Amino acid sequence: MQEPDVLDLFERVGAFRKGHFVFTSGRHADTYINKDAIYPYTRETSALTRAMAEHFKDDKIDVVVGPAVGAAILSQWTAHHLSDMNGRDVLGVYADKDGAGGFILKRGYDKVAAGKRVLIVEDLVTTGGSVLKVMNTLRAVGADVVGVAVLCNRGEVTADAVGNPGKFISLVRVHLESWEADACTLCERKVPINTDVGHGRDYVTKHTP
Repeated sequence: MQEPDVLDLFERVGAFRKGHFVFTSGRHADTYINKDAIYPYTRETSALTRAMAEHFKDDKIDVVVGPAVGAAILSQWTAHHLSDMNGRDVLGVYADKDGAGGFILKRGYDKVAAGKRVLIVEDLVTTGGSVLKVMNTLRAVGADVVGVAVLCNRGEVTADAVGNPGKFISLVRVHLESWEADACTLCERKVPINTDVGHGRDYVTKHTP
């Protein structure tokens, strides 16, 4: 699956949008990747995760781990495809948020990953912070993190930023231009802020007299 194919898929399911958006960081942008729009489409999700699995089919992966919430779905699908490609069970689990900004392996998943060759999957990386936290959690229980695979790298995130796994791949790289709120050219042009996705609704609520 080539980058143009991935972007075409994103557009078809409504995951790649144009307009005026507010990110979690508070920055504004004219494009937005709504990763959650992908998951209702099982065939498309399967195709994307199979493409990720292809990159690791020869790396003897035992367990696939994704940070909750969305990447829990990716971990299942990717593990399924790796199982199919290798003719043996590859397990798919996920890391929960710990309520303090980090991640934890609950439900016995720490024992599932301990001593195993692990692949971390994620849908979208902007800074790589969440992947790095999952990486540290896995290493703390003795997992051998072989690689990291992401659907979309929108922040020019490097392998170093996610903990230097053996292999770091993304299906597509997208550079999204963004601005601080007080320097947003879209605000200057009075382009309406999208309140359906991202943090536009909160921003509008706080800045409406």
